[in-house]
Amino acid sequence: MLLALITDFLEYIQIERGFSPLTIREYNFYLKRLNDWLKENYKDIEPEGIDLDVIRKYRIYLAHLRNRNGKFLKPITQGYHIIALRAFLKYLLVKRDMNVLSPDKIDLPRQKMRSINFLKADQVERLLNSPIIDNELGLRDRTILETLFSTGLRVSELVSLDRDQVDLERQEFGVRGKGSKIRVVFLSDTAANWIKRYLQARQDTYKPLFIRYSGAPDIKKNGEKMRLTSRSIERIVLKYAKRCGLALKVSPHTLRHSFATDLLIGGADLRSVQEMLGHESIRTTQVYTHVTNRHLKEVHKAFHSRK
Repeated sequence: MLLALITDFLEYIQIERGFSPLTIREYNFYLKRLNDWLKENYKDIEPEGIDLDVIRKYRIYLAHLRNRNGKFLKPITQGYHIIALRAFLKYLLVKRDMNVLSPDKIDLPRQKMRSINFLKADQVERLLNSPIIDNELGLRDRTILETLFSTGLRVSELVSLDRDQVDLERQEFGVRGKGSKIRVVFLSDTAANWIKRYLQARQDTYKPLFIRYSGAPDIKKNGEKMRLTSRSIERIVLKYAKRCGLALKVSPHTLRHSFATDLLIGGADLRSVQEMLGHESIRTTQVYTHVTNRHLKEVHKAFHSRK
């Protein structure tokens, strides 16, 4: 019965909640692991029998579990298992009217504030200026970098953009983010101008905003097979980070972090940054507060009269 309910839950978050295939795959993995552990230790336990004592023992099991490399599961990975369990119990409680343990009674493990990599203003300038723009490929790469820094888009959101989706007059467009949530994304004047310049240079009628220039061309009119992949964008960003001599490892997500910290250091409030990043919870956005606190320390050191 439990396995059938897990299947129902996975179908629910796919169809009703619009979760990404990656999230569904991860939830499936975590919940199947829970199901296997319950079968081994409690045989035919019903969902109503999963109480706090059962969960305590499951958490002990996770804490002692080793991955395929022989290492213990990281606390954050253990936390993902509990997040999936809470979501499953909430589904059973709310959508199936089952008398199961309230997910609110299950505490999430405390996580250390994760560190984030971001670029300072001069590093951003070096990166953005690194593509050689004497051809269409270089122009595309400069436009990609400018768009990532201007919008804070996730790489998956960037590659899904179509050229007719972006309103260059209003300098904004809608994007479907995590959980199929729609948000409005804004372009700076600079980014909008680079997109215009790139599109004017293109001679094709392909639908994707950013296309590849290697391999066989797509003979179909919409050119869907010409669309850049997330991995291609990652390689492009890393290529130019190395070219301009940046010491840290730079990814598209580094530019997303740089976008957020740039806004906060400039005076934007946390709630607005949350909306622009498409974070469901303000707690996710709060990871940037320690970065801006570090900036305040630098300001204090630079301008306080007592050195």
